[in-house]
This record gives sequence, C-alpha cells and structure tokens, in this order.
Amino acid sequence: MALWDGRFEGGPSAEMQAFSESLDTDMLMWREDIAGSMAHVTMLGEVGLITPEEASTIRDGLAKVEADIEAGWQPDIALEDIHMAVETKLGEHIGALAGKLHTARSRNDQVATDVRLWLRTRLDILDESLDRLVRSICDRAEADGRTLVPGFTHLQRGQPIWLGHHLLAHAWSLHRDRERVADVRRRVNRSPLGAAAMAGTPHPIDRVRSAELLSFDGVSENAMDAVAARDHLIEAASVATICMVHLSRIAEELVLWSTREFDWIRLGEAWSTGSSIMPQKRNPDAPELVRGKSGRVVGALNALITMTKGLPMAYNRDLQEDRSALFDAMHTTIACVRVTAGCFESMTVKGGPDLTGDFALTTELADFLAAQGVPFREAHHVAGGLVKLCEDKGQTLAELTLDDLQHAHPAFTEEALSWLDPETAVERRTSRGGTAWVEIERQLGLLRQS
Repeated sequence: MALWDGRFEGGPSAEMQAFSESLDTDMLMWREDIAGSMAHVTMLGEVGLITPEEASTIRDGLAKVEADIEAGWQPDIALEDIHMAVETKLGEHIGALAGKLHTARSRNDQVATDVRLWLRTRLDILDESLDRLVRSICDRAEADGRTLVPGFTHLQRGQPIWLGHHLLAHAWSLHRDRERVADVRRRVNRSPLGAAAMAGTPHPIDRVRSAELLSFDGVSENAMDAVAARDHLIEAASVATICMVHLSRIAEELVLWSTREFDWIRLGEAWSTGSSIMPQKRNPDAPELVRGKSGRVVGALNALITMTKGLPMAYNRDLQEDRSALFDAMHTTIACVRVTAGCFESMTVKGGPDLTGDFALTTELADFLAAQGVPFREAHHVAGGLVKLCEDKGQTLAELTLDDLQHAHPAFTEEALSWLDPETAVERRTSRGGTAWVEIERQLGLLRQS
C-alpha cells in the first residue's frame, strides 16, 4: 500500500515504479532517516500528540528497523523511497501504531532533514580530510622544502624559489577550502523538520525541540523555503568543486614533477602503477585520477544548478535527483583529498635542477640596479640585454664578468656577481609571503595553528 493510495484506484505501472524509485540512493542516508524519526517521535510525545508509551514503542520499533537494515534487509522498490521503507518495516514490528509516526510531517520535510544531516556529517569528514592534507603538505615542506627549484609563470622558468614556497602556495588554497567548508556548514545546519509539505501543520509541535534533538543550530524559518531550498546543496557542491580544482592543479604538478624530464619527485609505489606492456613504466595513476575526477564534481554542480533554476515553489519531484549529484560530489571530493594526502605522505623529493647561472636569476640583476637607484624600467631593460648577450655567446649568467656588467650599466659593482648565487637570491626575498626560509617557517606556524 502506498502512502498516497487513497486518491488512486490503481497503482503505478512497473515501469513507472522502476523509473521513479530512489531507494538505491536513499539507502545511503538510512541512518539519518531513522535519526530524524527518532527526534520527531520524541517531540510528538513531549508535546502530547502521542502518549509517552506510544513514543517509547515507536522508538523501540525504529531501533529494530535499524537492526534489520544493519543485518542486510533490502526494501522492495515498490516502497519507492527510504521514508516509506522505514515506516513499512516499522509497521511489521509494531503494527498500526507505526502510522502515528507521520503525524505533523511530510516526506518533503523528511527528505530535507535527512539530506542536511547526511551533508553535515560529510562536510565534517571533508574538513578532517583537508586538515590531514594540509598537514601532510606542511610536513613535506618542512622536511624537503629547502630544495632549490625554479618558480614558474606560463610554465616558463621565472625565479628561483625554495620548493617549500611552492608547496605552501597549495596549502593556503586548501586552507581556504576549509574556511569555505565551515561557512557552508553553518547554513546546512538548520532544521526543516516540522515544515510538513510546505505550509506547516495545525498540530502543536515544537520544531525547536526537534532541532535540538538533532543538534541543529536552529530551524528554517519559512516552511515553504524549508522544503524547497536547495541552495545549501549547490553551495556545498560549489565548495567541493573549488576544492577539486585545487586538487587538480596539485595533481597536474605531481604528474609533471614525477616525469624524467622534471625528475623532482618519486611517488610512492602505493600510489603508482605499472604498464601492461612496458616494464619500465611507473605511472602516476593516483594524481591522474584525481585530475580526471574533478570533472565529475564540476558536472554534479552543473546538474544541481540546472535542476533547480526554473522550479516553482515549493517541492517538485525533480528534486529527487539532487541526492545522486550531491552524494557523488561529496564522496568523490573526500576520496580525492585523502588520495592526494597519501601521495604527499609517501613521495620522495629527489631535488630540483641546477640553477647556477640560470636565466631565472635575471631579475636579480635588475633588482641590484634598482637598489642602486636606477629606475626599475631601465634596470629591467639592461638585464634583458644581458640575457641576449649570453644567448648570443651561448653562455649562462654565471659566465658574465664584471666588465660585461659594467659595459651594460656603470652602476654595476663587483657585489652584483654575488647576487647571482641561487640560494642567496632566494634568501633575499624576505618580504611577507616571500620565498625566504624565514617566511616559510612563519607560514608553517600559521598553518599548523589553524
């Protein structure tokens, strides 16, 4: 028997049942559905809509349903969704009294409550996973960060930096992801329970009490908004998408750095695979999969936005499709964060290229002249001319002589040659956020405190 069959003479066709059921997805939040029912029936008993004995019997029955599901019970698709499945199974345990559980609520506020409870937990898991990843990057920066590498713009060598400077750039982006997770969690943690279909209920319920029992921060103030709102799902998927974009950028660099052409790192065997035909291969499958899975999360966000953009108030069956997109986005993002942490925790830093005389040091020559009072635009032009001189001669900056420098500009002194030492160049950049090691240590302290 369907919950709504009083209006109909016959049931839906088998094809319609298969088309409309959401049990496969809904079963992922069966714990949340039972938790919401436990809170609801407790509140019903406290306000006198059912007797204390009835409330106790229903709670005991719900505990049995929980045990049934844990033991492997799978509801028939004719039950349509998790709410009908739980209530039907409850009826098998306690009889007609199970029907009182649905007093003063609708499947509309039930599903809205379930999704918020499920999402709240996954946001907490995502935050914990991001914390682990940030710490693993900090650990790698602390252990191997004093490795000289070129910093890139346009994927062309720009200036020498410590590897730790590069790693912490990623750590800060992930730190902002944690801030976004905390922000969306505040909006997720509002209870829609008791909003009923969309107009509230004439029964004397206590929505604040239900919210307290489920550890919500408060209630959704408008019943129609409570059941129709999906902006918190879109926001959560947006946060996940931004995080996946960050992870994809990290993954791309791990792939590049592990190539023989870069040869900066070696990924751990636990996060690599081989080739079925080329015995020498050590493929960076873990970061490649992270890079690829970013598209799934972007797709989930697009699905949620497209699904909700033209819906009239309040609940529409279209919204049944929100869970599959949201669940996949959160599961995928959490998995990718954890895999990326595993890559950092197990990888070996082999070292960067020899930057002695590298053209990445050219800015040092311009900065030297600027320090002597030469306008930077003029200094930039002079330094560019010295690069062209080296290219024409087929030599590096390390082969420049004092005569070469002074011929280019009289403000050069012998001290300028010492500015071309890569480590000295890196350590001179002590401005806040710079690549000098003292600044890396300061940032490490801030990240570890958060």
